Amino acid sequence: MSENFEVNAEPRSDSGKGASRRLRQEGKLPAIVYGGGKDPQSLTLDQIEMGLHLQHEAFYSHILTLKIGGKAQKAIMRDIQRHPARDMIMHIDFLRVSEKETIQMHVPLHFINEDTATGVKQQGGLVSHLMSDLEVSCKAKDLPEYIEVDLADLEAGHAIHMSEVALPAGVSLVSLAHGDQAVVSIHKPRGTAEAEETAAPEGGEEAAGEEEGS
Repeated sequence: MSENFEVNAEPRSDSGKGASRRLRQEGKLPAIVYGGGKDPQSLTLDQIEMGLHLQHEAFYSHILTLKIGGKAQKAIMRDIQRHPARDMIMHIDFLRVSEKETIQMHVPLHFINEDTATGVKQQGGLVSHLMSDLEVSCKAKDLPEYIEVDLADLEAGHAIHMSEVALPAGVSLVSLAHGDQAVVSIHKPRGTAEAEETAAPEGGEEAAGEEEGS
């Protein structure tokens, strides 16, 4: 993990919708951290700082350094609530973690060699992304920022399934428990010569019958 995200927070004693509303009006953000064998703690974050962090894809699947009143602890972002209509963060949940602790996280997929894939470059196919992330289980220290899916040898009419994705050492797929689904495929666009050859000509049999009867 190349990034080192630090989140500055302050302890918060007030609670309730009214208190949270006042925080947001002041450019602040209510949050909570829990887990790690300790009591949950309410926090106050800075809206602008969090907005900048959330622009980074890696922030969502990263071990963060949460600084509360100057004291640092490791955590992951477990949940984020956004306003349904406005570009505003409403609340964030953090989960305390240790490096040796096993955690489950959704990790983004990075698709590589799409333009040079066999099914695209040689067979004129189109790539369809069927998933954008996978849920993994691993020690916190082994959590990857992303998982690469290599399309170099993928042919048109074929797909790469979850079980075929190369995982970093120490990482296993939780998503497989729900079935071995495809994460990406390459298909032939409609209207290509090959697609037309495999389809039966419209009214072909009828036309042939008319010719034989004439």
